[in-house]
Amino acid sequence: MTKLKIAIQKSGRLNEDSLRLLKNCGISIDNGKGQLKASARNFPVEVLYLRNGDIPQYLRDGVVDVAILGENTLVEKGEDLEIIERLGFSKCRVSLAIPKEVKFNSLKDFEGKRIATSYPNTVKKFFKENGITADLHVINGSVEIAPNIGLADAICDIVSSGSTLFKNGLKEVVKMAESEAVLTSGPDLSSEKQEILDTIQFRIQSVLRGQNSKYILLNAPNDKIDSILELLPGMRSPTVLPLAQKGWSSIHTVVEGKRKFWDIIDGLKKRGAEGILVVPIEKMVL
Repeated sequence: MTKLKIAIQKSGRLNEDSLRLLKNCGISIDNGKGQLKASARNFPVEVLYLRNGDIPQYLRDGVVDVAILGENTLVEKGEDLEIIERLGFSKCRVSLAIPKEVKFNSLKDFEGKRIATSYPNTVKKFFKENGITADLHVINGSVEIAPNIGLADAICDIVSSGSTLFKNGLKEVVKMAESEAVLTSGPDLSSEKQEILDTIQFRIQSVLRGQNSKYILLNAPNDKIDSILELLPGMRSPTVLPLAQKGWSSIHTVVEGKRKFWDIIDGLKKRGAEGILVVPIEKMVL
């Protein structure tokens, strides 16, 4: 049987989030502690646990077919590889940081400085675009200590909460790029493997759509329905059902997008909606 080989990071938050996504897609992975390869018991998939930085080359070589990895790694080592789905988790940014006591004026402050980083290609490209010349020191591992031991004047690294920078006496001064987990594919997939990937991608899209949406049920007087419907987006249109109480109806719809959700709820209240019920959606299949 043809199996699709998926690479994910061998440990850490990206590993956990990737496995959770596959599980939510109905793919059960049988893996034990320390295992570097595992098969799904209910789907033609094999998972390989690899170092994040090695995955782009494994994709090019055909060792694995697809991968879930950080976009920052793809920018650094796999710009030739296509992003086929943005996954919305493991979000971070690639930033420049300096010691807290050092005053920062502008990007020009990095001219001629020593920069410690695990992302030399990203830094070189960014500095070239901005006309900055600097001395890069490539470090594989924790770069935050470099300024404290006199190895560098600043660092470039991925930043999530910023707590690691703070603990090491550093401050973030320039955000170079934003990153999230992405699904990417190798250059040549057989038709059989592409069909498996299409199925997985369809399931992923359904899971992500559900995570970013809420199902809303509310009651409203009939003379307020038109005003309320103006606020309610839906997959096609909201559902309106008469209630037992004369002159009232129940309205059902799906609201997508976390940023505008509370604005919509506030607007519904102002326009006469009552008994608003918000229900999470596990998956949304279109």
